[in-house]
Amino acid sequence: MTRNARMQEKRPTLCHADASAPEGSGASERARADNFCARAQSNAKRRATGARFEAHALAFLRRERLELVARNVHCRGGELDLVMRERDGTLVFVEVRARARPEFGGAAASVGWRKQQRVLRAARYFLATWRAADAGDEVRTPPACRFDVIAFESGRLVWLRDAFHAEAHDS
Repeated sequence: MTRNARMQEKRPTLCHADASAPEGSGASERARADNFCARAQSNAKRRATGARFEAHALAFLRRERLELVARNVHCRGGELDLVMRERDGTLVFVEVRARARPEFGGAAASVGWRKQQRVLRAARYFLATWRAADAGDEVRTPPACRFDVIAFESGRLVWLRDAFHAEAHDS
């Protein structure tokens, strides 16, 4: 038995696959493509929904007189939704979360220890690259930083200032 045949034998049938379809009929290939397409559509829908909530959060923070520094900062192992600056110069790293229903604690509760670690990792990356690009040869002290969460609970915006601290995660 070839390796490919063994792999096909172990692979579970996909939701659209006709288990009784004859070999070579193309049914399993179509089913595999359907599943990947559905996954891509649900990911695209989730990203679009997230972008809408981030836009609402950004508009709210601008009304509160915070200035946008960056948005959707990605690094290995982390991401920042919004990076804002207070009038006093404090950098505010904002995590935007939304939940349609309050089960499992709601949007704010979904920012657990692991998500906080990812935000902290991305914030450290952002500070390192931002200071290096901004300072040139000049040595600068890092600005004061704060970690906020904007949670949309059943459509209502809740702003949690200083939601967590980096010191609580240092070992």
